[in-house]
Amino acid sequence: MPRPEIWSTDEQRRFVDDGVLIRRGLVHGTVLSRARDLVSGWLTEAYDTARLTAYTERSFAPELEEHPDLLALYHRSGLAELAEDLLRPARIDPVTRAQIQIRLPHGAEQPVKRMHVDGVSCPHLDPSDLRTFTFILGVVLDGSATADAGALHYVPGGHHRMARYFATNWTLGQSAQTPDDIDAQDGTAFTAEPGDVIVMHHLVPHRVGINTSSTPRVMAYFRIQHAQHPDLALAALSDPWLEYSALTGLVRPGTA
Repeated sequence: MPRPEIWSTDEQRRFVDDGVLIRRGLVHGTVLSRARDLVSGWLTEAYDTARLTAYTERSFAPELEEHPDLLALYHRSGLAELAEDLLRPARIDPVTRAQIQIRLPHGAEQPVKRMHVDGVSCPHLDPSDLRTFTFILGVVLDGSATADAGALHYVPGGHHRMARYFATNWTLGQSAQTPDDIDAQDGTAFTAEPGDVIVMHHLVPHRVGINTSSTPRVMAYFRIQHAQHPDLALAALSDPWLEYSALTGLVRPGTA
């Protein structure tokens, strides 16, 4: 029987410091190819150009979000075990849907989000509507492994800065998503091949750029929630380890 996927102590420390972990080639074989082909078929046959902004703000292929071939990326690749290990001993809510994000090729005119934290002061939601989670898992399904090919850009360690911002300079209902010093950053590009996985703390600010390559950049995302997240959501914005009981001993003094 294969060993369950778990995080090493060094990886846990890296997550505490950077808020991000990457596993190369974790998803592969038919699990990857079926999901990739499913989304590729949707892009060819069902994509509606008039809905580009709505897709970008929420999800491409929304009618496929509960498709078994997409959920297999989480449940049959080792991702589920990694998610559970990061929040042990707490339970996590069942993962029942995927979000698909596509950056269209050849520099397509597509909405570009500024640095932000998901679910906080979203332009398409009422500012008082909090739609947060604990962390996100992203799987690359297709695309070029270059920074200018629609890659996700994130701020390593930005979750510490955001926690201080939420504790001191933010109130629920305001429209500003990030402080000016975070908003001005380009971030680190997640340059990756299909099958690579990124795990990112909810508070890590991020954005996505234009895709100048000839290949769509396709990502499948899974939002992971601590089972008590609805009760902890507001407090977790200023306490990044509130939902990570197993990691609190690795937090260095002076960090959020």
